[in-house]
Amino acid sequence: MSGFSADWLTLREEVDLRSRDSKLLEKAEEWLCDYGASELIVADLGAGTGSTIRAFANSGSQKSESISWRLIDQDSELLENARNRHCDSYRIETFDLDLNNTAALPLQSVQLITASALLDLVSEEFIDAITRQLVNLNKQQPVGIYTALSYSGMIEWTPSHSLDEEVQNSLNQDQKRDKGFGRALGPDASDYLEHRLTGAGFKVCRADSAWLLDAVDEKLVSEYIAGIERALKNDEALGLVFLKDWIKFRRLHVTAGTCRVGHCDLLALPQG
Repeated sequence: MSGFSADWLTLREEVDLRSRDSKLLEKAEEWLCDYGASELIVADLGAGTGSTIRAFANSGSQKSESISWRLIDQDSELLENARNRHCDSYRIETFDLDLNNTAALPLQSVQLITASALLDLVSEEFIDAITRQLVNLNKQQPVGIYTALSYSGMIEWTPSHSLDEEVQNSLNQDQKRDKGFGRALGPDASDYLEHRLTGAGFKVCRADSAWLLDAVDEKLVSEYIAGIERALKNDEALGLVFLKDWIKFRRLHVTAGTCRVGHCDLLALPQG
């Protein structure tokens, strides 16, 4: 789907866990706790190695232990990793499926759909299709959706560099390339999802979940800078010479500087 390795997902997970908005995660858990169903089922889209399971478990809620998880991704190796890590502790089903085929996703009987670090990769068409699925599912029983860690388009560095804004703008344009779902929404994804779900009658709550990175996160910051370099190396507007100067500057300040990368969490629940 997105070509992310288990190593990258592992590298970012600690920061992801501390960056999630705890109140919104708590609201998602309360939604499940108050549901009253004999079996609680969560479908996790783009599940990877199961980071959403660990986020719920890390919150301290005992209710997380009673959830049955449907982990859905188009990466058999990542799903196998998730099974190996959690099959003894949680009820897990894994589905190696193309997420673009939304009609084939195993969403029947779920109470909550989740997606972590996925939303900015998808297209308007994908969000439209998921919204239609949610509306149809809610004709049978109430179903909510919780998306976390969606890139919001803001990157702030210290110390500053004269090219910071240009690099951010170029990266935001790159984020809108096709990532396997058609033209990606990138940093506009949360706004578009909120627009569609509000229009469909859902109550939507949003919260900031920015990465706040410093010397403790040296490995992640270094890899993040390397990822920016790979993404923008052919950006003619920015220019390779200027990009190399910016990359060199950022690498020199990995341990002494800071980086804030904007992300957004969203919870949408049916009203009434």
